[in-house]
Amino acid sequence: MTANTTQHAHTDTARNANDIKISTRTLEFAVYVAAVLATIITSAVVGDNANEDGADVFNAHDAMQLITWLTVGLMVARGLAKAGNRNHNHG
Repeated sequence: MTANTTQHAHTDTARNANDIKISTRTLEFAVYVAAVLATIITSAVVGDNANEDGADVFNAHDAMQLITWLTVGLMVARGLAKAGNRNHNHG
């Protein structure tokens, strides 16, 4: 291996160490998907039956509101991850 090849390999390793994971490959995205699915299932299962006197205690509007807040939370988390990963070496 030449010195140039070694230097190039080291630069690639350093660059990859600072890269941000693709959002769909993060734990926070998996938790987001699980939470959205749980919200949808809960909204479909919990609802209008004879024991609740016709009241839908967790309706579609409530589910969509919760999913919206989950989405905002994911966007904030991804934004913070990207903001905190800036490389400050300009040399």
